[in-house]
Amino acid sequence: MPTVLTVGPYRFVFFSSDRGEPVHIHVKRDRHVAKFWLEPIELVKNFGFADHEVSRIERLVAEHQEFLIEAWHEYFDA
Repeated sequence: MPTVLTVGPYRFVFFSSDRGEPVHIHVKRDRHVAKFWLEPIELVKNFGFADHEVSRIERLVAEHQEFLIEAWHEYFDA
């Protein structure tokens, strides 16, 4: 589970078992995790984050979308 970005308390990670899925990112803080598709950005799953925090995380995903997509392709297409 490589961490590709850290912003404040949030770790943006891939799970190696996700290879066959559309481009996405998992965002973790403590025991909370959210999953976002990246093309287009859409919340897929949320385990533990409050709605206002999901909104904040979604803004971070949008801000770093290009970097996260590039990191996905570097990791899974290598």
